[in-house]
Amino acid sequence: MEKKSLTALVRNHLETAREASSGRSAATVYGGHEHVMRQTVIALAAGFSLDEHDNPGEATITVLKGRITLFSEGESWEGSAGDHLIVPQARHAVNAVEDSAFLLSVAKRR
Repeated sequence: MEKKSLTALVRNHLETAREASSGRSAATVYGGHEHVMRQTVIALAAGFSLDEHDNPGEATITVLKGRITLFSEGESWEGSAGDHLIVPQARHAVNAVEDSAFLLSVAKRR
C-alpha cells in the first residue's frame, strides 16, 4: 500500500505553479502508461489555464483548493474546493479563477 498526502502535494505544486512561467505544476499520484486509470494533481496559478485539449477517456475533476472553470463546446461549469466535475467527452479547457489545485482522474480508452 502507498499513502500520499494530497494536502502536501497541493501546497508544493501551488508554490511551484506561482513561480513557473506557465503558471502550472502537476504530478501523477497514481497510474501511468501501464494502468487504465491515472490520477494527477494539477495546480494552476490564478488566471492561468490548461488550453483546450481532447478527453483521452472517462475523466473527472475533484477541486482540492481554489476555484476553476471547466469549458467545453460553448458551455462552462465552475468548481470550488470540494466540488466534483464530470469532464465532457469533448474538447475542453480549464481556467483557474484563483490559485487552484485539483485531482484529475482519467480512465483511458483501450
